[in-house]
Amino acid sequence: MSESHHFLPVEDQLDLITKGAAEIIPLEALKERLLQSRHTGIPLRIKAGFDPTAPDLHLGHTVLMRKLRHFQQLGHTVIFLIGDSTALIGDPTGRNVTRKPLTPAEIAANAETYKQQVFRILDESKTEVRFNSEWLDKLGYAGMIHLASMVTLSQMLDRKDFLTRFRAEEEISMHELMYPLAQGYDSVALHADVELGGTDQRFNLLMGRSLQRHFGQPQQIILMVPILEGLDGVQKMSKSYGNAIGIHEPAPEMYGKIMSISDDLMWRFWTLLTDLRQSEIDAMKSEVHAGHLHPMQAKKNLARAITADFHSPAEAEAAAEHWTIQFQQRGVAEDVPAIEISLATEGLIATHDPVIGEEIRIPKLLVLAGLAASAGEATRKLTENAVSVDGEKIAYRTATRKDLGESPILRLGRRQVRITWIERLPTP
Repeated sequence: MSESHHFLPVEDQLDLITKGAAEIIPLEALKERLLQSRHTGIPLRIKAGFDPTAPDLHLGHTVLMRKLRHFQQLGHTVIFLIGDSTALIGDPTGRNVTRKPLTPAEIAANAETYKQQVFRILDESKTEVRFNSEWLDKLGYAGMIHLASMVTLSQMLDRKDFLTRFRAEEEISMHELMYPLAQGYDSVALHADVELGGTDQRFNLLMGRSLQRHFGQPQQIILMVPILEGLDGVQKMSKSYGNAIGIHEPAPEMYGKIMSISDDLMWRFWTLLTDLRQSEIDAMKSEVHAGHLHPMQAKKNLARAITADFHSPAEAEAAAEHWTIQFQQRGVAEDVPAIEISLATEGLIATHDPVIGEEIRIPKLLVLAGLAASAGEATRKLTENAVSVDGEKIAYRTATRKDLGESPILRLGRRQVRITWIERLPTP
């Protein structure tokens, strides 16, 4: 008997599943699998593996977990796989040297921390937590030889990480070649319908499809999520780059860091770090472009949504109030040096609109404020996301006086000044 009423129509499911996805291989197979699931009432098995190599997660790690949550919200079975056995090898992805293996004690401690953190995003009662030592430790010598016979050395060296190191005559340890095999076999052991991973995991994810074919199983669909940029909007989010937002950071810190990102990065965060459907995000973006919603308000809504996810709505609201007092009302910025800027200065005003008022050239303003030596340098700094107004990172070249406010705090790097507008030029 059909139990299709348990699942949304396929197109409705895809609206959420495909949001923010970098690539789905193959998309048509996913549609077919979803349709079959809807007809049989049997949920798909969705797998994502995490090696417990670091105990503290940041928002970049949660992009994949949030996509797991989307499948979970749609009624599918989510498997949070902790790679306690693969962590003994260490994922060679993106490495130009052999990764130092963790000890079993370090793996166990990190795995416990991961379990505690992941349920800030996933519903614990609906999540299947598995450890790949369940099957990998039982493979034995004969099983591992059988597995290794399914892949050629030339296939392994097709992998960019290995090929780069091979050509550079860098060492590649034999155990590293086992990592993609082990991850691929996880999909066989779990009978995965879909495996999620970052775009840097493509080789490992495809290995799962290859091994499932060897074992006579339907091949899993691969859904890859992009790597999230950090606060600088350039490098991937990483604690080592100093551009990360940890999920354990206090609510005011988390809220404040999100408010510091550029407007362009804000839309990336909306897509990859919230449960809003892409159609809703696109509608919001249109509101901003039409001038019906201020970008600052869109960013406040984002900061509040993400902070509430990892803390609580009440803590997010308190963090928003704290930020408003600190940056918009400048309650803690009384010691910032003030400088008068004349609106009559040649080259400062780009246009004058009777409705929206003066349109001010930001590079010129940075020069007049003494924060940049030239308009060229100022433009570069805007591009590098190094400029902020009232604590909000900006990249745009012009802004209305109304948007800037009557007494904005302009910051470039570590230097900041409070602007006071005057209509006249200074007396010689």
